[in-house]
Amino acid sequence: MPQSRLTGSRIRERRLYLGQKQAALARGVGISAAYLNLIEHNRRRIGGKLLNDLARALSVDPVQLTEGAEDALVGSLRDAAVRLPDASAELDKVEDLAGRFPGWTGLIAAQHRRIQELELSVETLSDRLAHDPHLAASLHEVISTVTAIRSTASILSDGADIDPEWQKRFLRNMREESRRLSSSAQGLVDYLDAGDELEATPLVPQEELVAFLDEHDFHFSTLEGGELELGERVSALIAGTDKLQSNEARQIAHAWLERYVADAMDLPIDEFVAAWDQHPGDIARLVRQFGSSIPQVLRRVTTLPESDGQSRNVGLLQCDGAGAITFRKPVAGFPLPRFGAGCPLWPLYTALARPGLPVSALVEMGARTPKKFRCMAYAGPVGEMSFDAPPILEVTMLILPEDETNPFEGEAIRAGSSCRVCAREHCPARREPSILTGRTGEGT
Repeated sequence: MPQSRLTGSRIRERRLYLGQKQAALARGVGISAAYLNLIEHNRRRIGGKLLNDLARALSVDPVQLTEGAEDALVGSLRDAAVRLPDASAELDKVEDLAGRFPGWTGLIAAQHRRIQELELSVETLSDRLAHDPHLAASLHEVISTVTAIRSTASILSDGADIDPEWQKRFLRNMREESRRLSSSAQGLVDYLDAGDELEATPLVPQEELVAFLDEHDFHFSTLEGGELELGERVSALIAGTDKLQSNEARQIAHAWLERYVADAMDLPIDEFVAAWDQHPGDIARLVRQFGSSIPQVLRRVTTLPESDGQSRNVGLLQCDGAGAITFRKPVAGFPLPRFGAGCPLWPLYTALARPGLPVSALVEMGARTPKKFRCMAYAGPVGEMSFDAPPILEVTMLILPEDETNPFEGEAIRAGSSCRVCAREHCPARREPSILTGRTGEGT
């Protein structure tokens, strides 16, 4: 968006850069120095012939004076100010700062982006250190080997009367354990040296499934419409990808695609897309119109094809009766943990406590750069019900981001991702201190 009220600041900066005197520039374009001073302090708007004359005198394109290149910088500065409210930055002066000192503004914006990248790296590494099974196994092996070496060394140092044959055995064992330790340590170093590849490496079968689905943008046109040869198509999709490396992942993918087929049969794609585009977000209307279940509609929304060449920006979360996340379709601005459970304030868990009742809530994610989402969740039984067995529950939650042109109304629940990487302070639901703040949160 053009920042025309900063035109004067750009004229002044350009004049100073060229070393021109204000009076000389004013004479060159046929105005008084006093009037040019008002222009340079953004107290007079200019355009037309005078703007062209000033641009010509300053050897610059008029567009650079009227629009500038600081729009993105202004946005970055505002974002940085929101993330650090205690700094008391003068938000009403941010456009003037960007117009007068674009270089310094660019530096601040670059540092802000770097901080965001580092926080994301910290979150990823923390998730890995806490839950990565490969890393846990490697560390366990290193610790076990060190313990064995230490025990053997203690026996040799304390036992002066050890038989020479036993001494040889102990020394041989220590040598073998030392080699094992060296190998284990090198393997651990090589694994950690993977760097950015760590985030993209699936650790559990569910992550392999998400990688496979993401490859197809969660939509499979070959499974839409008709029942003929659907089983063969499902098998062909699974056999034709390299994203599903483990047998467990292929089994999960097969079950997921079978459910996809069932949803596609009950909710025909053309009719459902038309209904959704006409009444986006109205889940109750869609349930009534198609006579289907709430979880079916929630799942189906996330599998819709692209609209106007762009993916539909919606997310989905599912958890079991224990609260562990079993499926996740990420959406920008709503960070999801790779392992374990998420924020207990999510409607996902509210629905778990209210089986059979739909739950809808406005959620504000992120304590520093808040974004709002409409979350709709439903908990219901899966499989056959029985009087002699406890119900097996599954919770499904649809995540719809706010449209800036049509913002959500109402008060939002302030939530985070998981306690370990949530920067929110004074949260009554906090389970453990955050690595970003080091605080446990007390009260509300």
